[in-house]
Amino acid sequence: MVSTVADERAPAIPGFYLTERPGGFAVHMHSSAEHLRRVRHMTRRALCEAGVAAEVTETAQLVASELIGNAVAWCGPFVPLVVEVVAEPVAVSVKVHDPDAEHLPRRCAAPMDDPGAESGRGLALLDLLAPGWHTVITPVGKQIRCRVPYRRGRARA
Repeated sequence: MVSTVADERAPAIPGFYLTERPGGFAVHMHSSAEHLRRVRHMTRRALCEAGVAAEVTETAQLVASELIGNAVAWCGPFVPLVVEVVAEPVAVSVKVHDPDAEHLPRRCAAPMDDPGAESGRGLALLDLLAPGWHTVITPVGKQIRCRVPYRRGRARA
């Protein structure tokens, strides 16, 4: 089912094209603060409807936000992105595709608890929240793929 957002069923808005999928969605978007809010909202709605626990849903929202933020940091505002969020049997899959295959994610040397560091904690955060995340080079850029695992006994609400 194809849906366009505002309140999920409103007419299309520029730079944001949503396709709902079983257990999630894919959205083609230009990055902006408003579109990030929409992705966070859609992540919560789709994962709650799929029966994913609130804690896992919040983690997936944070992972998606971090990946989108990294793409904007490297590519600039209004970069075209494809964001996918889908509840799978044992994890939530979060993927963000951007057009810049030249700049791959690199971990910062600053420790997570360094009070003087102004940035550089995002990839360490991904290591904690989505262990095993990786980058795939594509014909049109790169895609960062993450899986937020469910905890046994707490996978679904």
